[in-house]
Amino acid sequence: MNTTKIELLSPAKNLEVGLAAIDHGADAVYIGGPAFGAREKAGNSIEDIEKLCCHAALFDAKVYVTLNTLLYEKEMEPARQLAWDCWNAGVDALIVQDLNLLQLDLPPISLHASTQCDNLTVERVKELEQLGFEQVVLGRELTIDEIREIRRQTTVPLEFFVHGSLCVSHSGQCYLSQYIGNRSANRGACAQPCRLPWDLLDADGKVMVKGKHLLCLKDMNNSAHLEELMDAGITSFKIEGRLKDADYVKNITAYYRQQLDAIFKRRPEYVQASVGHCQYAFEVNPKKSFNRGFTDYFIHGRQPNIGSPNTPKSMGEYIGEVKWCNSVQMEIATDKDLHNGDGLCFLNQDDELIGIRADVAKGNKVSCNRPHGATRGTKIFRNYDIEWQRQVDASKGNRKIDIDLVLTETEDGFELRVKSEKLKVNDDNSSLFTYHFSLSTPKIVANNPEKALENIRKKLSQWGDTVYNPVNIDINLSQPYLIPASVLGELKRGLLAVPVPAALHISLREIRQGAAETGPHDRQISVPDEIPTHLMTCHHCIRYANGLCPKVAGKSTGPLYIRNGENVFPLEFDCKKCLMYVCTPE
Repeated sequence: MNTTKIELLSPAKNLEVGLAAIDHGADAVYIGGPAFGAREKAGNSIEDIEKLCCHAALFDAKVYVTLNTLLYEKEMEPARQLAWDCWNAGVDALIVQDLNLLQLDLPPISLHASTQCDNLTVERVKELEQLGFEQVVLGRELTIDEIREIRRQTTVPLEFFVHGSLCVSHSGQCYLSQYIGNRSANRGACAQPCRLPWDLLDADGKVMVKGKHLLCLKDMNNSAHLEELMDAGITSFKIEGRLKDADYVKNITAYYRQQLDAIFKRRPEYVQASVGHCQYAFEVNPKKSFNRGFTDYFIHGRQPNIGSPNTPKSMGEYIGEVKWCNSVQMEIATDKDLHNGDGLCFLNQDDELIGIRADVAKGNKVSCNRPHGATRGTKIFRNYDIEWQRQVDASKGNRKIDIDLVLTETEDGFELRVKSEKLKVNDDNSSLFTYHFSLSTPKIVANNPEKALENIRKKLSQWGDTVYNPVNIDINLSQPYLIPASVLGELKRGLLAVPVPAALHISLREIRQGAAETGPHDRQISVPDEIPTHLMTCHHCIRYANGLCPKVAGKSTGPLYIRNGENVFPLEFDCKKCLMYVCTPE
């Protein structure tokens, strides 16, 4: 049966987070290099990236480096050198935005087209495929039908964001931060003005909506649609969050690992892209990590309540309503265990987010060291579970690879061999991945054969904190030998020192094909300093979100504007395409 490899792709702010992602189930991680990544505060040294590549190789997982900003001419040579440094460090692919990179003398490394390339149409994906890109990161705004049509007309592997923060503008098409504060999103320096409070004004300057986060969206969560997305043609599921800490990446990676593995059990035509399985010592729950509430965005078309107008901050998980309270105490109707030090929050009568600390928690009763302001019936959320946080912080992931062990004898000692069906060199199932270690040592015939074999099997089954989990142990000896524990330990240590997994990973690294055949590409996507008339191109519509859509409300509102402080921007609406534009002031 033909199988399709499905990749779970997790973010890495730094080496620590990248290791945590791999150890908690990621098939691949994406990480910023020393420069030219779309998160200028998430840069990493080549030395750290090489360490991450070595660890990923243990599980045949991949490492992608983001080189996805628009570049000035003077930066082209440093970018070319960085590409070679990444290749030499063992990086599997570069995620790029600036197509001028294709004109450079790049190493034979895979290139992935960043979502910053605004990959929303069949024509765009076809163009990138013809240019030699080996994976395309689709725009978040696509519906399942649009994804299916792109897959029908192209063959390049498709990647899609399934979880994390949402940009209200099409990726690569936002210039608001650059216009307001000269901090370009296309240069990795976005100041996130979309998370600020804005007033909505009519043509006369009348305030229609005051002080709401009109451009702030909930976080994406498409975990309920993974199987549907696979069937539509997505093979790489991407988690957003290159500024997120290890606790976030551990929890969200583990959550999607569990969701995908459950699908694989039912659908054997889909398989994990890397090897190894994990066990988690904490409750895997995406609601416990940073989130502004969840939406599946446009996967099934336009829908209400995708915005987070009251706050850009994390609400966490809903735990219940206030049953009784005084100024510094409250009793919450909840089935959750509360702890001293938990962080709680709620929206007050003005829809402002109020955060409080549970200084003392007994059962469902909480005492605070200052007035909390909640009233009876207030909905309470927990955005910091201190006990859960401790468990996540301590989690190592415990990722293991199932192997078969074969113990045989040689002329002057013993040999221990590893076999694994999951570490195959060829996808056609023609060969198992094997490697071995031999040791010269005296052979002592056992006086008690049964006990000797039992001790050998017991010792060979103990691999501690290593990545290996022996599921079958084959002791193939001409006669029972008494093999000391020290000898068996040395055989295992010898196997662990064999660098075959890393060598296998490098040998399987995909080589970039097709780009040279297309010839030089002289099209400039954009100029880093250029600011167009449309500062934002958005599928999210402020009129629709506030009940003002002419198609729904049946009447026109006239010109609308958004205002934050001295900054006032006109809105433009293309109802035929169902798009909203934030425009430069007239």
